[in-house]
Amino acid sequence: MSTSLTKAVIPAAGLGTRFLPATKAMPKEMMPVVDKPAIQYVVEEAVHAGLTDVLMITGRNKNALENHFDRVTELENTLQIKGDQERLAKVMHSTNLADMHYVRQGDPKGLGHAVLRAKMHVGHEPFAVLLGDDLIDERDPLLERMIEVHEERNATIVALLEVEPDQAHLYGVATVEPTDTDDVVRITGLVEKPAPGTAPSNLAIIGRYVLRPEIFGILENTPPGKGDEIQLTDALLELAGDVEHGGVYGVVFRGRRYDTGDRLDYIKAIVQLASERDDLGPELRPWLVEFADTLR
Repeated sequence: MSTSLTKAVIPAAGLGTRFLPATKAMPKEMMPVVDKPAIQYVVEEAVHAGLTDVLMITGRNKNALENHFDRVTELENTLQIKGDQERLAKVMHSTNLADMHYVRQGDPKGLGHAVLRAKMHVGHEPFAVLLGDDLIDERDPLLERMIEVHEERNATIVALLEVEPDQAHLYGVATVEPTDTDDVVRITGLVEKPAPGTAPSNLAIIGRYVLRPEIFGILENTPPGKGDEIQLTDALLELAGDVEHGGVYGVVFRGRRYDTGDRLDYIKAIVQLASERDDLGPELRPWLVEFADTLR
């Protein structure tokens, strides 16, 4: 799509402790979802939305992320000699996806701090933030819609998802007002992981944001919040009351989302995506039915 936004920021400095010991030596973002690492789905989503300048916020032991999006000439030459053009194309696809940049977060001070590390690269432009744990099905474009709403309203935009009330305490949750557009709401309040039973709504923030550059000045002055971390949610709450800079709006997403940050949901994501693929689905779906029958 054609957009004035060109830059995407992908925080990828987390330790992935929920997937230990698999993530002891491998970044959680490199864990495969069928046959691609999770991080590649996120970069592809940014590129499909027109964002070809990608900054990844990394940490220690994350070199595999840079290697994945770089050239591997020995592998390329081997596949070329073998005449394996199909696999060569897949290898080259990740290399040529986007203009990739990397900066380390250093101290693990939270999502807000990670976004702040992008300030020098982003400058005074609006930009998108994509979290690697949330995979959005390419058949249900979300980021494109968020960019569209941003350009219509010149405001900061977050993605919202309706969740079960007993799950709201796991997310940042928004207080909202309706607008004249069905899938767009104005955000009047935000709370990070409210105590069970205290959430102001069932609209949870998921890992997609389109941010105005004013967020950097706010983050620089945002004290540590929940978990003694600099919370992006706290900065967004302040920006929500800033009418001069457009406030904050939410796009309510009703499409398919896969949470790869949770072990069970990660497994579900692999099964769902594989079962719908033309090359794997025809054999996988009947096997799943047979396997489910053995569990009864």
